Amino acid sequence: MAKISVVLATRNEESNIAGCLNSVKDFASEMIVVDEGSSDKTVDIAKSLGAKVEIVRHETIFHKTKQKALDLATGEWILQMDADERVSSRLGKEIKQIVQMSEEELNDYQDEVLNNKLFRKHQALIAERDGKIGTESGPYYAFFVPRLNYFLGKYLRYGGVYPDGVIRLVRKGKAFFPAKDVHEQMTVLGKVGWLKNDLIHMADPTFKRYLERNSRYVNLLSLELKSNKVKKNLLTFLDYMFIKPTYWFILTQIRHKGILDGWQGMVFSFFSALRFPKAYIKYLKIND
Repeated sequence: MAKISVVLATRNEESNIAGCLNSVKDFASEMIVVDEGSSDKTVDIAKSLGAKVEIVRHETIFHKTKQKALDLATGEWILQMDADERVSSRLGKEIKQIVQMSEEELNDYQDEVLNNKLFRKHQALIAERDGKIGTESGPYYAFFVPRLNYFLGKYLRYGGVYPDGVIRLVRKGKAFFPAKDVHEQMTVLGKVGWLKNDLIHMADPTFKRYLERNSRYVNLLSLELKSNKVKKNLLTFLDYMFIKPTYWFILTQIRHKGILDGWQGMVFSFFSALRFPKAYIKYLKIND
């Protein structure tokens, strides 16, 4: 039986860590938490649930800490998670099946899973944004998992939010974080497939949490504007203040059917669109 290590990088996740670990304990051969010196009860809760805990210093690029967690895993397969994620019972069963499959069985399984055009389209968009993911030949060393994002009492299925594919299940030693950028994809030394069952992401159960996360994205976008030396002129001002947010709202609400997610979908699209003007205003205040 192939062993599965579950690894997490954490910092002040006392409200999430128990839900995450409890969702994987039935199939995890080990649970490893690398914590960035949390000031709350994250470490105590993790230890009480049987996780091995290693405390490290805080990193600006969190992927460095995630890589440390990957390095500590001893299982043949590793499920890398965030503390606000939960493995559904169906996904747990699928993971246990996947790690026991032969390459021939995995190829047949991927033919079945990728009948879902949404998965193929999503991966193509990721590759267009981040570059080639994995290899075209060889064994399967990593798998995308579709995520259901929870927003103010509802799981969002439209507006371009789903499937929100993330690489989570990887073969030990065959995938890693370059740890150079906060939005980077994992580097995979083989083919990348898909799992078909959803990973639950308790992203924004409250509006306060959403605003906190949105603020971080705005800060990152403003720094990206600085790095790319985006011009500070009237045309760029109009683009970021009016054109980009309007286009984004219409794109997510109409083309990607975000309106079908009800008022939560509209709120999500609206505040997501606001990241453009907010980031540009923040960028204007940064001294070159």
